[in-house]
Amino acid sequence: MDLSVVSQQNIEYMIEQMKDKLKMANVDALRADNFATDHYEDLKFMYDMIMKRDHISANEMQAIVTELGNLRN
Repeated sequence: MDLSVVSQQNIEYMIEQMKDKLKMANVDALRADNFATDHYEDLKFMYDMIMKRDHISANEMQAIVTELGNLRN
């Protein structure tokens, strides 16, 4: 998958991967159709940051969830 291409399909992929990595309990709160391609670069930045981390603290998790909430439509 080429994540350098801005597309709704890539947003769906990144959101699903982030939900899995973060082990989110309320997965319905983070649905790919809530994100527009206008925020693609921000989502890609967050995706890259999350995926390269081995451990995410509770405080970091809260900050990530808050930021993802800010990016929603």
